[in-house]
Amino acid sequence: MKLIEAEKISKVFTDGSQRITALEKTNFSVEASEFVAVIGPSGSGKSTLLTILGGLQQPSEGKVLINGNKFSEESDESRTKLRFKEIGFILQASNLVPFLKIEDQMRLVNKVTKSDYEEELVNDLFESLKISKLRNKYPKDLSGGERQRVAIARALFHDPSVILADEPTASLDTERAIEVVEILASETKNKEKATIMVTHDERLIGYCDKVYYMQDGKLKLDKEKSKKHKPDEKELNR
Repeated sequence: MKLIEAEKISKVFTDGSQRITALEKTNFSVEASEFVAVIGPSGSGKSTLLTILGGLQQPSEGKVLINGNKFSEESDESRTKLRFKEIGFILQASNLVPFLKIEDQMRLVNKVTKSDYEEELVNDLFESLKISKLRNKYPKDLSGGERQRVAIARALFHDPSVILADEPTASLDTERAIEVVEILASETKNKEKATIMVTHDERLIGYCDKVYYMQDGKLKLDKEKSKKHKPDEKELNR
């Protein structure tokens, strides 16, 4: 089942009289339980693709569907509601609210989505991500890996069908990076989510089902790198 699908999406910017194509016409889809990586050089269009898929900017052409809903064609208000319901964002910087304790970061999600706080769900999520002992701490008291675990918990808290991760391991050492990607892979499989991870670190793509390469706004499936063996720590430390 396709949880997110892009049909002939493109993005063109204008700079005076010049037209800059950030994303060529692209067809792309990710199914339930599928973990996909998008790799490529800086400025190749990876983040543009991710922000369009997440509804943070509109495509110049084409459309994005989430769970069959014509996401990109909704009104701004409807698209915002659908985004909060269906998409979990994980960014390079954890973007935690500095003056809120970790458990209160989850309560903030409830306020934004106007839903009830589910204590049992929080407990289960914290336990699975091994952050229960952190619930009364502030972000400044956590390591980089711990902050990313909390960011993952926050992204998963409203049980989205799609996870969009933009360089989630860029600021982490090897051991923490492995942990974060393993968590994403596990959550994707166990909870039947569709996960798209933009990364510059090709050492982590062995955890992914498919690998796409992007250059000059063109996205292409890399069959050779897809389904590569899972890396061990020696390889990651090379």
